[in-house]
Amino acid sequence: MKGKILEFNEESRVGVISGDDGNRYTFELKEWKGAVLPKAGGKIDFAVNGGNAEAIYAEAFTSNVGSKKISAALFAFFLGAFGAHKFYLGYTQQGVIMLLVFIFGFILLGLPSVIIGIIAFIEFILYLVKSDDEFEQTYIVGRKPWF
Repeated sequence: MKGKILEFNEESRVGVISGDDGNRYTFELKEWKGAVLPKAGGKIDFAVNGGNAEAIYAEAFTSNVGSKKISAALFAFFLGAFGAHKFYLGYTQQGVIMLLVFIFGFILLGLPSVIIGIIAFIEFILYLVKSDDEFEQTYIVGRKPWF
């Protein structure tokens, strides 16, 4: 049966699914067959056993990860020294660090600014060589802020 995850509590490892039949089903994490934890709103395919969902698989979906990856890479290439790609991906603290190091580095004869520019260029390359799935797992789901 097809459905959608309404909620999932990571602490209790229990969630609720709304099936396409209009009923709600509970599930435990042990029934989840994906590599990434379930998220509210995710579309799924599952089997029903009484009021419980079993053998739950995430449906293949189209996402905008590819466009987010390209946008982040372009920000890293053109405005990376200012931390624009960090801000775009939601890493505010790292974006502020890059921006401040660039500004103060510019005042201090440019060497720190050059280093920040090199870091941004390396991140630009890394964003481009990763597949869309790797990019999503690393930078969106995994929240890895550096390299």
